Amino acid sequence: MAIILLGFMGAGKTTVSQHIKRPFYDMDTIIEEKIGMSISDFFAQEGEAAFRKIESETLEELLQLEGDIVISTGGGVVISERNRDLLRQNRKYNVLLAASFEVLYERIKEDKVFQRPLFLNNSKEDFHGIYERRMMLYEGLSDLVINTDNRTPEEVARIIQCI
Repeated sequence: MAIILLGFMGAGKTTVSQHIKRPFYDMDTIIEEKIGMSISDFFAQEGEAAFRKIESETLEELLQLEGDIVISTGGGVVISERNRDLLRQNRKYNVLLAASFEVLYERIKEDKVFQRPLFLNNSKEDFHGIYERRMMLYEGLSDLVINTDNRTPEEVARIIQCI
């Protein structure tokens, strides 16, 4: 069974998954290995449609793996209808890591390692609109919602391991 971590950028998917005692697959890392460059560079060169195609193929491949695993998705995985269909097939094990917009905004702003194009190229108001639209999609696909605003990654991981 695959536990799939969903959530907006900055919610803690990658960080939390490293504290869960199961084999862990980070979709963004896998995709970057496949394409041989950063996702933001690929986005700039090939466009979003090409990225979403690779993202869907990667999600489908990971969902076919055997055993108890954890998959950390990218924040935009829910944009694609194909991905939403794949996620619906994994019902009972889709976990939304949620945080308030202000907390996420500050986490992303302070993150010097991951420079996110959506954050850099949008006003705070436009970015909030993206957050709102995606949250509706995440919530419709999730079986468990964990607010990460005031929890440590270890606390969130312990909740997930109870599934």
